Amino acid sequence: MKNCVIIGGGIIGLSSAYYLQKEGCDVTVVDKSNFSAGASYVNAGYITPSHFIPLSQPGIITKGLKWMFNPESPFYVKPRLDTDFLKWAWAFKKSSTKSKVEKAIPVLKDINVLSRNLYAEMKASGDFDFHYEKKGLLMFYKSDEVGEEEWNIGQRGIKEGLEVENLSVSEVKQLEPNVDFDIKGAVYFHSDAHMTPNTFMKDMCVYLKSKGVKFIPNEAVVDVELSNHSISKIITDKQELKADEVVLAAGSWSQLLSKKLGINIPLQAGKGYTINVERPTGITIPSILCEAKVAVTPMDRFTRFAGTMEIAGINHTINPVRVKAIAKAAKSYYPNLEIQKAEIDDVKCGLRPCSPDGMPYIGKSSKCKNLTIATGHAMMGWSLGPATGKLITQTLLSKQLAMPIDAFHPDRKF
Repeated sequence: MKNCVIIGGGIIGLSSAYYLQKEGCDVTVVDKSNFSAGASYVNAGYITPSHFIPLSQPGIITKGLKWMFNPESPFYVKPRLDTDFLKWAWAFKKSSTKSKVEKAIPVLKDINVLSRNLYAEMKASGDFDFHYEKKGLLMFYKSDEVGEEEWNIGQRGIKEGLEVENLSVSEVKQLEPNVDFDIKGAVYFHSDAHMTPNTFMKDMCVYLKSKGVKFIPNEAVVDVELSNHSISKIITDKQELKADEVVLAAGSWSQLLSKKLGINIPLQAGKGYTINVERPTGITIPSILCEAKVAVTPMDRFTRFAGTMEIAGINHTINPVRVKAIAKAAKSYYPNLEIQKAEIDDVKCGLRPCSPDGMPYIGKSSKCKNLTIATGHAMMGWSLGPATGKLITQTLLSKQLAMPIDAFHPDRKF
């Protein structure tokens, strides 16, 4: 039986713990929080085979430069004279090519489908009683130009084997009869599912504890000791831990630890905001408000509005202008829906770890024998949780992989 320590208690860390304990491993999860906050608790809850286009796509840099001067923009990169940021930005630019995006598309689709199927397996197992619905995802657009862009993506999705429709306003109204819209139409991906993240995370913690997984809350891993290219000791701010195998799933903080091992995994934290509306909205199918880049999710007894990708370092500072932009977008697409001041004031934020090429880091680095890396999932962390946990477990135990992971190699060059 392998003794495994997982650094990070978000969806990636807990999914890894889930599959490792099923294989008989002795698992400990250590996290600097108390397992109740962070991006895994406040995300849109999407399981997204539809999201097969990486963030680093052609044209995004031009858009980003324009958006930098708009305080309400959905994508913002704060320029700063920081070596890690400058290296990441250069790698992002090099990754934003048509050929690299084309290579990423089928891989991202496959890992999303794998993860969706694993969530469905968890739901069917009887181990949990979590909210999970497969109702697809509606991509709402207000302009013909954006509608054409979204349908082009939809047609590419069809080529990748996904079921996608281009809907008129009246067809959308048939699907959502209790909602008023101000849109021109929607591209409907039938492939997607959604959940309520915070309740699932609580359920997962309870389940793992019942199976003997040990949780160490409120302890930050501050250093590691190496011996013969392996981690011999994990040092927190309170104690020292030993393990046969270590999983690094610390989200946006992962690079801080990987550097101590001489492993370079370029990462930047991408902040997102969430507003919960705990009153009836009539919304029953998840949607994305395309021009505003806002996600809308009907969760268990509330509706969540989530948005922005703010790359401005590791911080949890709330930017009220961007938060109000989410509420403004909701009103623009749903004219009869007014997000109230109290709801806006109760906003939460989370940091998503973004790699330069939009692909996660999953696997072992050649520089450390007993370390397996699982981070860099950007906006797909929730979607890819179970698939990553499964692939991490198979890698760590030298078992046959559920899918090839070469594209996610932590040592890849940019």
